[in-house]
Amino acid sequence: MPDLVSVNYRKYDGSLHWNLRMRRLGEDGHGVWLGLPAGAVMRKGYGPPVPIECAHVILFPHEVWWTAVFNAAPRETEVYCDIATPPQWVSDHEVTMVDLDLDVLRKRTDGSTLLVDQDEFAEHQVRYGYPADVIAEAEAAGRWLMDAVDGRAEPFGNAFEPWLGMVDGERP
Repeated sequence: MPDLVSVNYRKYDGSLHWNLRMRRLGEDGHGVWLGLPAGAVMRKGYGPPVPIECAHVILFPHEVWWTAVFNAAPRETEVYCDIATPPQWVSDHEVTMVDLDLDVLRKRTDGSTLLVDQDEFAEHQVRYGYPADVIAEAEAAGRWLMDAVDGRAEPFGNAFEPWLGMVDGERP
């Protein structure tokens, strides 16, 4: 039986956000890698299952304020980074973090790198009362990710490819 991990992104008030179960692929100097084949599902909060069209892997780095999703083709977004509190491993089978709204993504079609959801970040600073240090960490992570993702610094170059190869083409 595969080594499954519950992945639970939460909002700052503790409410469940995106969540899914993924297969542990391994760990390297970048962090822990989990993967899912096309056809798997995820949920937003306690909502209905949302099908995942393309295989993907998620990197959970150690002690940084982001996670990174690497999608298989033909998904338009090749890299999708959630700016979040550092991932906390509740157990070997559960990881959780607080999604801080900002996202950095790289488009497969033209290679452009974008910082998105600044409006949601500004709104949630007020709604959830983000402390100044959380705001500063999120903004710093966004700046760092824009440079790293755009410049294809590892793990945003080719480091994810072997991990993605482990799940691409599988069926749940």
